[in-house]
Order: sequence, then C-alpha cells, then structure tokens
Amino acid sequence: MYRAILPEGQIQCERYDHVDDGVELYDEDDEFIAFVPYANLHALADEGLYEEDERSIM
Repeated sequence: MYRAILPEGQIQCERYDHVDDGVELYDEDDEFIAFVPYANLHALADEGLYEEDERSIM
C-alpha cells in the first residue's frame, strides 16, 4: 500500500501510475480512485514507512 501525501490530506492506494501531468491512484481491486496533479502531490510514501516508526516523516 502507498499513501499520496497532499496539502489537504492523504489518499491510500494499492498502486499508482505516473502520467504526463500527475499520478493515477488505484485500489486493491484495480479500480481508479483519483488523479493527483504533480503540483498538488507532496510525496508518495510506502505504507511500510508508517508501520516501522511512529515519528513524523514530514
């Protein structure tokens, strides 16, 4: 699992695809969740980062 970090929150997804203007996020059933423009994307983080240590990664 991944987390797309945005200015207004986070979106969890199973996978993502890079496209020309941003990333497309998909769930575990390979259903499209959201399109996030690169200008609004702060980071894409592997879910394992949150499970290993409770300190902030921001």
